[in-house]
Amino acid sequence: MSLSRSEVYIDGAWRRPLSAELIEVLNPATEQVLGTIPAATAADVEQAVSAATAAFAAWSTTTPAERVTHLRTLHRCLAARAEEIAQTITAEVGMPLKLSRRIQAGLPLAVLENYCALLAGYDFEERIGTSLVVKEAAGVAACITPWNYPLHQVIAKVAPALAAGCTVILKPSEVAPFSAFILAEAVHEAGLPPGVFNLVTGTIPGVGEPLVSHPGVELVSFTGSLAGGRRVTELAARTVKRVTLELGGKSAAIILDDADLATAIKGAVGACFINSGQTCTAHTRLLVPEQLYDRTAALAVEIAATYLPGDPTAEQTRLGPLVSAAQRERVLDYIRKGTAEGAELLLGGVEPPAGLERGYYVRPTVFGRVTPEMTIAREEIFGPVLALMSYRDEDEAVRIANGTIYGLAAGVWSGSDERATRVARRLRAGQVDINGAPFNLAAPFGGCKQSGYGRELGKYGLEEFLCLKSLQLRE
Repeated sequence: MSLSRSEVYIDGAWRRPLSAELIEVLNPATEQVLGTIPAATAADVEQAVSAATAAFAAWSTTTPAERVTHLRTLHRCLAARAEEIAQTITAEVGMPLKLSRRIQAGLPLAVLENYCALLAGYDFEERIGTSLVVKEAAGVAACITPWNYPLHQVIAKVAPALAAGCTVILKPSEVAPFSAFILAEAVHEAGLPPGVFNLVTGTIPGVGEPLVSHPGVELVSFTGSLAGGRRVTELAARTVKRVTLELGGKSAAIILDDADLATAIKGAVGACFINSGQTCTAHTRLLVPEQLYDRTAALAVEIAATYLPGDPTAEQTRLGPLVSAAQRERVLDYIRKGTAEGAELLLGGVEPPAGLERGYYVRPTVFGRVTPEMTIAREEIFGPVLALMSYRDEDEAVRIANGTIYGLAAGVWSGSDERATRVARRLRAGQVDINGAPFNLAAPFGGCKQSGYGRELGKYGLEEFLCLKSLQLRE
């Protein structure tokens, strides 16, 4: 199966980039080349920005109803290719196919549908006394996205940007880029005006940094690593751009002493291992009362052991490979550090899973007796590694949970939703799951501290792409 692409999408047309250089994309389960994509350059970025700038005046003045019509057509075009999207992302990321169908293909469609519904009823004007406050498109938006949920992260930026009236230049991760080409084809099929959406592929130095630095780009929405976010902020500051950042996390799941322990641990392990732990909101620290520690450790190991690594296209597989050899080595290095710093290795380790000598697989790993100063308790691992930590009382649990540089997500488990909510209010995190409650696409998503700033999803994500103007009226 070859997914190779040779062109980028600029100004409503597919065109060959100005450089002939290509980037290989590997299947993480087989280590074979899936295909190649263009390694565009700053010259291609220049063309994309020119196209987006030229299209902005007309697109930004379309009515919300007109934009809804375009987005609904785009939704239909993507929905018709949902199975292709799921299989493509499984091939490039390694998420088990049964999950890709629901998450990697289903979630972007749900987000796009939500924005269609939201836009249809959103009020872009508000009268405040003698002023008319108008919410206008912020300008040309650069959307730079990661590889772990490649189409979802794209749609979470592109859908509100287009809904707001912005024009877009998308730079997807070169590690998992192929679903972005499917999106560009759907955009073309849906008949969006030329220049409204542009796709330029390549590396961060070759495409990402020129995009962020370009004076014609007025807004940057970035999801990625903490180091990448710092670099984006530095470059964007030179032209005083608006920036939204969704960066890393080191999320804690707190189990209180009145929780249903088996249910809580099952939920916490699932929240850690989804997408092989390659999730920014993964609950990688499991905090339990000291008196429940032994039972928790036994249950956590029992449940984690059911996450058998395997072929992501097989129906029974729960844990696919990591996305790349570099990512696997990064995770294995953290496992080594955990052992070296004195954590108890309860399950897993650095040895490859039996029978999976090929592919970037890591065994599900559980560490016990992890303390807050250990590296595996402080740094984002981005792999299937769970750290068990004990606490003496609620105050200590909150201190441990809040004791990292991150503030993206968390979870609280209790026999009482009221008690869990009280503890959740004390956590410095952008979203807290109460007793495993489901993800809400209308609620704001984002973090605090060094997990970033700004929000995605719902009206909050839309408003990141809007600029406020006050018209001062006479009485």
